[in-house]
Amino acid sequence: MAILVDEKTRVIVQGITGNEGSFHTKRMLEYGTKIVAGVTPGKGGTKIFDIPVYDTVDEAKREHPEADTSIIFVPAKFATDAVYEAIDSGLKLVVVITEHIPIHDSIKFITYARSKGTTIIGPNCPGIISPEKSKIGIMPGNVFLQGNVGIASRSGTLTYEISNVLSKNGIGQSTVIGIGGDPVIGISFTEVMKLYENDPQTKALVLIGEIGGDAEERAAKMVEERAFTKPVVAFVAGKTAPVGKRMGHAGAIITMGSGSYKDKVETLRSVGIKVAETPFEIPKLVKEVLK
Repeated sequence: MAILVDEKTRVIVQGITGNEGSFHTKRMLEYGTKIVAGVTPGKGGTKIFDIPVYDTVDEAKREHPEADTSIIFVPAKFATDAVYEAIDSGLKLVVVITEHIPIHDSIKFITYARSKGTTIIGPNCPGIISPEKSKIGIMPGNVFLQGNVGIASRSGTLTYEISNVLSKNGIGQSTVIGIGGDPVIGISFTEVMKLYENDPQTKALVLIGEIGGDAEERAAKMVEERAFTKPVVAFVAGKTAPVGKRMGHAGAIITMGSGSYKDKVETLRSVGIKVAETPFEIPKLVKEVLK
């Protein structure tokens, strides 16, 4: 098992002919991801990497009814329309890689997606990978190892850096998901935790948090209320960030006395979650909780 994506997942790439889209489509194909179609308006009827390209998602879905997932590499100016198009075509999972989408646009399409039963990952995220099954995103596939530890991350780079540290220590992953660093995102830590809770392959969870917001506090509450019963190890990025200073992510800002590193770590530890001081401590803590 895995969560959200596996070897049966069939993908449409929106923005497949752009620089980012074509570069990462090639990497996803090399990993073994089943990409059935691409979409670029005005490029319908062409092919790239032997994948047929269509002008609209609707056309692609008509020709490839097995498609259930979309990944979006469309520039921010057009990305919102691309998301609506994917939702309206009945795709059940939409991975939005694009960054700099205005927050009010994200709120609207995420709300609309929920009303239609579509799961959004992102925006501004590295994507999702179930090692040796399917990779839908921009993560380097070679750092992952199949196994029984789930990873959910607000950070892009740390997602694969921590996966790499685990893999090098012989600890494989069930599914790794970068939920995105914007203040408004499609799938949250708590929603991901519900999926991991019901996944028999996942025996423990690594949460990679950041300062700002209350995502980690909500995750802690879930553990406290026994809504998530598997062992959790956490790491919170941004230990040295000054209060009120905006960091790399739009969501990583400490305001009005909440969202600080200290507060998050204290809350996580108060419910029994082991918190690593550095990424390199994570394998040791994971081995401890899996005993």
